[in-house]
Amino acid sequence: MTEKMKTWIKGFAGGVAVTVIVGGIGYFICFGSVPMIGEQGLSLSDLGKASKIAKLVDRYYLDYKEGDEDSQYTMEEGMYSGLVASLQDPYSGYYSEDAYKLLQESTQGAYTGVGLTMSKDPDSGVVSVVDLAEGGPAEQAGIQKGDILTAVDGKDITEKELSEISTIIREDNKKQVVLTVERDRTTADITVSLEKVEVTVVKSRMLDDSLGYIQITEFTDGTSEQFKKAYSELNEQGMKGLLVDLRENPGGLLTAVCDTLEQILPKGMIVYTEDKSGHRTEHTCKGKTPIDIPLVVLVNENSASAAEIFSGAVKDHGVGTLVGTTTFGKGIVQQTFSLGDGSAVKLTTSRYYTPNGVNIQGTGITPDVESDWPENAEEFTNPNQFNELSQEEWESKDAQMKKAREVLSEKVAQAEQ
Repeated sequence: MTEKMKTWIKGFAGGVAVTVIVGGIGYFICFGSVPMIGEQGLSLSDLGKASKIAKLVDRYYLDYKEGDEDSQYTMEEGMYSGLVASLQDPYSGYYSEDAYKLLQESTQGAYTGVGLTMSKDPDSGVVSVVDLAEGGPAEQAGIQKGDILTAVDGKDITEKELSEISTIIREDNKKQVVLTVERDRTTADITVSLEKVEVTVVKSRMLDDSLGYIQITEFTDGTSEQFKKAYSELNEQGMKGLLVDLRENPGGLLTAVCDTLEQILPKGMIVYTEDKSGHRTEHTCKGKTPIDIPLVVLVNENSASAAEIFSGAVKDHGVGTLVGTTTFGKGIVQQTFSLGDGSAVKLTTSRYYTPNGVNIQGTGITPDVESDWPENAEEFTNPNQFNELSQEEWESKDAQMKKAREVLSEKVAQAEQ
């Protein structure tokens, strides 16, 4: 057997050891240690079977190239992924070093880049700028929405996929990038710095009748502060009622949703979790700034996880009204464990319960006022696109939004009587 295949066997054993240690000794992580033999670890037959498979692949598998590091790497990563996939849990998974970096960026709410969002026309292949991070490097350098991106550092990108273009822009150790854009039939090279860019996950606007609107697209490390700013600005403008839009919000960090709810809930339970041993962890609100105006929370079938924690707490405390359709139904919590070499494993570790002790796994949360799309309505469109539309134009496209605003208006009228 080749040295590469021997390394693969060692990697397989180390990976299994890590998996068993995570499960058998709590949160202690040890990468690359000698695998245990016995009830809590690998059996000799496990290692023997792995060795036999490796030898068969080395000798017979058509596409395995001896000495090819890419083939070796792919086999090792596939083995580790397979170990976690055997749990048959869609929320648990193995992350390579690169994948783990992307995962961390998504939860931290910030990344190193230029702060632009691209779209590629499937027919023409034209890559255009569809959004810019407010105050981000691209916006400061003069990039505008609608610009057509044709090259990066002088290299044509018209035949490349968006993921490839993003990788080229954000290559390691690069401090600047030259983006070639077309605008009004004029081509220009614009130098843009690569900096830490905060992802905007909270957007707000004042609706008619002094009704505030806040959309939360995800619960990241930055959500709480962004919500605080938006909430404060709307209050300063004389907000009489608040509509929080959690549609299409897939969730995010438990700490982030708790920090956000801390700003509006009364004193008491936000959520609690229980692990496989029955250990209970409570997350409570100090109740220093409970909301004192009518609140409506807009949800749909894709409001999940942390978005459901938010909705469940609002409903159980009776501080707001839920409008929309029944939520996704994800009542479990995952934890991510670093394996010491840049990779990581994410595992489902506990169930969460709303303040009233309800676990919504598989059932979701039923809104107080149900509102669905009429048969002739357009497919759901992210309200981000309506920021420049009038409220009338917005609501003509968004029936759920219209219903939520009507409910909120009624609540405000009742409160003023």
